[in-house]
Amino acid sequence: MPITPRLMASFRVPANAARVPGFDHTADTPAVQRWPHRRLVVIRRDDELLAYDLVRLVAGDDAPAARFPAPWPRRAGGIDAVSPTLDLAVFSGQHALHAVDAAGVLRWRVRHACWAPSCLSHHDSYQEYADDKKHRHPDSGSCWISADGSTVWAHLRTPLPDDVESELDEEWLVLDADDGRVLGRASTDTAAAGSHHIPHPDPGQMGLSVGEGQDGVPLLWGQWDGTRLTVTRIGDDDRCLVDVSPCGTRFLTMSHWGLEPAIHRLPDGAVTHEITAHSRPQTPPDAEEELFWGYQCGFVNEHTVIASISERHEQPRHWLIDTARGNILGQVEYPKPVSDDPMALGDGTWLTCGEDTFQLFLWSFQ
Repeated sequence: MPITPRLMASFRVPANAARVPGFDHTADTPAVQRWPHRRLVVIRRDDELLAYDLVRLVAGDDAPAARFPAPWPRRAGGIDAVSPTLDLAVFSGQHALHAVDAAGVLRWRVRHACWAPSCLSHHDSYQEYADDKKHRHPDSGSCWISADGSTVWAHLRTPLPDDVESELDEEWLVLDADDGRVLGRASTDTAAAGSHHIPHPDPGQMGLSVGEGQDGVPLLWGQWDGTRLTVTRIGDDDRCLVDVSPCGTRFLTMSHWGLEPAIHRLPDGAVTHEITAHSRPQTPPDAEEELFWGYQCGFVNEHTVIASISERHEQPRHWLIDTARGNILGQVEYPKPVSDDPMALGDGTWLTCGEDTFQLFLWSFQ
């Protein structure tokens, strides 16, 4: 059944960076960072990280709510994070975490072993290896700031400089957002090519998905009780964590090769529903073409997921899925062209890019 959404707002976020020596002056496409009380559109340029408050964008104010000078180009690190209070950004780099305030002042840093595969060093700065070919295609970690802004969760390569007797490893840290003190830590037992965090509405919980290339994608669930970090490994390392439901009772994963999403319950992680691309209404059961779901999908609200299916030579098509039964409700029929996968916001709305990926549309189906 076709579903025609309602266009709530349209706005464009700037793509071009000011010219800064040593940077390539390009930007990543817009991404969403969200918590129960705030939704941000973030753009990582080589020289800075921009954060746009969605409420202000909808109201017609397209000025960044905060901008943070970047300590290294975007391809020299992992996934960065902005605080929901907009007073701090944490940059995940090859050799360190840097926490920077909106004035560009370094609030704290945590150095760690280099992510470059053949490097066993602890670097003091990006400039040490900026022109080294061996550091051009590093593995990477990621970070996130909790919903209350009090803690930073970070996946990085250890040892830290003061762990003189430790062997090369990967760890998940909980740090104090004010001063960078390590509050809790646990080994992830992973070999990351990259990773990303998926927040839970409860500031004491966090999901971590670690991509290991063809070897799998471990899914870790962390719980911080203020004293101890407890980490649970969920599943068989074959599902990528992509979203948590607004009330925190479910989470969404995608199979390693993008063939099917699944809805899980919390806290045990059991699968309640799996959805295949061929379960959509007009697809014959014996269709020969292999269809892939896009990895960027999520909860529109507690009862509905939006996801996209990619077909050969076509733009992805978006579909709504009922979380209670796992069935496909219908295809989204947009009144204007969109591109790329949807960005679900959890409050009954979602964002899409237009034909220009820096033109954003806010949609609702209610």
